[in-house]
Amino acid sequence: MKTTVLVLSIGAAMIGVVLWLAWPRNDSAWPVQPATVDIAQGQVLYQANCAACHGDRLQGDPDWRRAGPDGVFPPPPHDQTGHTWHHGDALLFNYTKLGGQAIMDGGGAGGKSGMPGFGATLSDAQIWDVLAYIKSTWPPRVRAMQAERTKAERARSR
Repeated sequence: MKTTVLVLSIGAAMIGVVLWLAWPRNDSAWPVQPATVDIAQGQVLYQANCAACHGDRLQGDPDWRRAGPDGVFPPPPHDQTGHTWHHGDALLFNYTKLGGQAIMDGGGAGGKSGMPGFGATLSDAQIWDVLAYIKSTWPPRVRAMQAERTKAERARSR
């Protein structure tokens, strides 16, 4: 059991490093968040575009930490039990807009993601609405930690 937890922890850490390495380090790549977001619209958009994979209650796939036979990890939860809140806003936005594989390939690590890009389906404002909805479901402590990660992500991009 301890070995499994260790392996899963190392795997999650490696994915985090890959995503960090994949993120471009300049302000031109920083997505512009609108001054206001619509959480209610974000919930509607989440249900229409995300819930089929990530669950109607943001619960994700029960076995999300283990890659399938094809090497692709199942959809993680977006509630506080997952790792979504471990990432800053720019990465979450670009991952949603461009798709997981585009972000993973950008780091040259060869990771596999089944997350499609929604840039052709959702506007930038709609993507921000979905992210605002997801974040609105997290307890204040988790939102604060994610906000700190966004600040650190922004500092690294300069």
